[in-house]
Amino acid sequence: MKEGYVVCMVTAPDAEAGAAMGKKVVEEGLAACCNIVPGVRSIYAWKGKLCDEAEVLCIMKTRAALFEKLKQRVKELHTYEVPEIIALKIEDGLREYLDWIDGATGKTP
Repeated sequence: MKEGYVVCMVTAPDAEAGAAMGKKVVEEGLAACCNIVPGVRSIYAWKGKLCDEAEVLCIMKTRAALFEKLKQRVKELHTYEVPEIIALKIEDGLREYLDWIDGATGKTP
């Protein structure tokens, strides 16, 4: 079992889609919270074409042990064929905040 915490970043086409995903994963205990950052401009290559799109960035905090389940659930909920779902390890943080992540995602001391 993986220990520790991760930040999961997911782009979405708009704030409503990001909020819908965020609400589901928080309600299901897969993430402690989801911040929706508007005004993201994404430039990327997709199927041989250069794309320049407006998106939002969803920043989800969770336990590393839940990342695989979170990744699968976001993939199920997402409208993109290949959504961005990446995790960055949290190296350190306020202990009380990390404890809150534990509690919000169902881990008891």
